[in-house]
Amino acid sequence: MNIAMIKGLVEATTPDELRTAEEALLNEQTPLISVPGEDEGEQLTHVLAALYVHEQKANGTDTMTAIRDYAKRVRASIS
Repeated sequence: MNIAMIKGLVEATTPDELRTAEEALLNEQTPLISVPGEDEGEQLTHVLAALYVHEQKANGTDTMTAIRDYAKRVRASIS
C-alpha cells in the first residue's frame, strides 16, 4: 500500500471509474484506467483505498485525513 499512489488515484478518478477498475481486477482483467501497483493485489488495494477516500470525502472529510484513517484501519486489521 502506497499513500502517494492512493492519493494520485483519488485525484485522478471518479468513484465510478474505481468501481469499474475493481470489477476488472476481481475478474483478472486489465482495468480501463491506469492503476499503480506491482501486482494485481496491490492494485486492488489501491483501488479499494481510493474508493474509501472518495466515500469519506463525500461525508466532508479531507483527502489526507481519509487516507490516514484508511491506513490505521489496515494496520489494526493486520495486528
